[in-house]
Amino acid sequence: MKDFVEIDGAQGEGGGQVLRTSLTLSAVTGNPVWIEKIRAGREKPGLKRQHLTCVKAVAAICGAKTSDVEVGSGELEFVPGAIRGGDYRFDVGTAGSVTLVAQTVLPVLMKADAPSTVTITGGTHVPFAPIWEFFAETYLPELRRIGARVEAELDTCGFYPAAGGVARLGVWPLDEEKTAKDYSLTDLGSYRGGKVVGVVSAIPDSIAEAEVGIVAKQLADLGLRCETRRVESFGPGNYCYAQLDYERTSVVFSSVGTYEKSRKAVAHEVVKQVREFVKSDKACEKHLADQLLVPLEMFVGGYSRYNPGFEWHDNWTLAVKKETLHYTTNRDVISMFGLHA
Repeated sequence: MKDFVEIDGAQGEGGGQVLRTSLTLSAVTGNPVWIEKIRAGREKPGLKRQHLTCVKAVAAICGAKTSDVEVGSGELEFVPGAIRGGDYRFDVGTAGSVTLVAQTVLPVLMKADAPSTVTITGGTHVPFAPIWEFFAETYLPELRRIGARVEAELDTCGFYPAAGGVARLGVWPLDEEKTAKDYSLTDLGSYRGGKVVGVVSAIPDSIAEAEVGIVAKQLADLGLRCETRRVESFGPGNYCYAQLDYERTSVVFSSVGTYEKSRKAVAHEVVKQVREFVKSDKACEKHLADQLLVPLEMFVGGYSRYNPGFEWHDNWTLAVKKETLHYTTNRDVISMFGLHA
């Protein structure tokens, strides 16, 4: 058996990103991993339900042997086996992020021996995680440019605290011959228009209308189309997002409403994100950059880069205004698995 890669969960952003990246890379590279001080940088350290779901999900897909873990556990031993395609169902059990679980398992399933279907239940539109629209309209198209064949469908929205959101994925094994030999996101191309969308469930439509009106007015120079939607879910919820469509890519900026956050605050968060991105004059949105780092390092240029003594080639480029702490954390964890980062 290969030597364990030892990971300090308190490094970098000190949260769930260290765990998720370690699980993905362990499964794909075949390197067993020992993680200590899991989420030590958070107010309530240790595994939460969302993180425990990630552990169980990756373990199920690659037949891993793990130490006994539960909510609150601060250490994990993870010994991966063979990655198998199949029909998988994962339930976070809370409003923990569906999209973060999906981003953890997707690169693993791209290396499976057969196609897979995945159903994930939990929070689809919750604070501090990519909303479903960002995952579907910004992240997945870039994964497909790498060579991934992924289909995604949202059945039900899940808000905090009721959760119950359901997302379904179809994932096919990556064809190495069709995998991108290089990749760049350095030029947006021409602006093709955009939209601002307000979404509510079990609360007045006027909230979505007010959010959309504020965003459209403050970003009038972008000529955004305005939409409001009412969705069914297990509990009340609200989010607002702006989507900017460019020749090269589409970028989603969002804010999720909470009991403590006014409709004005939700709208202003969206405006601030859009303005920051447009002013940066950089093609890669900062959160997209840290989410793409792992699949770019894993797949662009071919699987042979995992062989011992491989020759390194810089096969991808991202133009980002500023590296986030999540990005640098991912970079550091990747390097601990002997990859370039």
